[in-house]
Amino acid sequence: MPLRIGISARLLHDPPVGLGLPQKRLQFLESSMAHWIMAHRAIALMVPFLDESSHLSVHRVPVDDLVQLLDGLVLQGGIDICPETYGQTLRDPAWAGDAIRDRYELQLLDAFIKAGKPVLGVCRGAQLINVHYGGTLVQDIPSMWRGAIIHQDTQRYDRLTHEIRFEPGSALAGFYGEQAQPHRVTSIHHQCVDRLGDGLVVEAVSPADGVVEAIRHRDAHFVLGVQWHPEFHLSPGEETGGLLDSGPMMHGFLEAARVRAEQHRTVKYQPVRHPSR
Repeated sequence: MPLRIGISARLLHDPPVGLGLPQKRLQFLESSMAHWIMAHRAIALMVPFLDESSHLSVHRVPVDDLVQLLDGLVLQGGIDICPETYGQTLRDPAWAGDAIRDRYELQLLDAFIKAGKPVLGVCRGAQLINVHYGGTLVQDIPSMWRGAIIHQDTQRYDRLTHEIRFEPGSALAGFYGEQAQPHRVTSIHHQCVDRLGDGLVVEAVSPADGVVEAIRHRDAHFVLGVQWHPEFHLSPGEETGGLLDSGPMMHGFLEAARVRAEQHRTVKYQPVRHPSR
């Protein structure tokens, strides 16, 4: 049975008129994310959001039931996390983020962590993991991080790349073995980890300016967040000069999901031993 990987939905609250769905909130999955998962023989399933203010939410399936159906969770990238979500005051209206999506994804994240099922956060997803564990974010790298290189360029988008370096003994270093460092990755973010959340360790940094590029929870079965977009690295070496292969990371995530699924099946189907009469 293929592994079933849930992916959090991106939300578009006010879609452009040209899409033909005025006044209808959209939920969507960026296709590269689905391709990345499915290319490794797993099933990619978007987990829809049900508005907590809707009368329909009374009858929704409990989140724990959704978690039981899935083997792991991937948190997509996207819009900023609302500063109020991590206890800060908004510094600029352009960084207001999406508090509704924050609540939806944090509920999913919390349920998967409590179930001991693996979580992989990408870009915003990595930042959300940090916030979940009580960490905070730098609301804007260019104006708040002294000596920062460019981490986001709206003109180049996924063609903007920079180097990262894995920390010694990190899970990422384990996935990639003895490959020469530094590695080159996509960079599409203007926010990053500020105060590290409880129980989290740094997995990778940008050697040029020290910005945290990956984090992991040291005690959880598998909770890893990366600031870059590995789903855009499906063809390493093309156009961008040798991007870090996304395969080893996905293999590590799916192996953790497979191990957890096997443990679950062993416990669930363990025969009951009756005392002899």
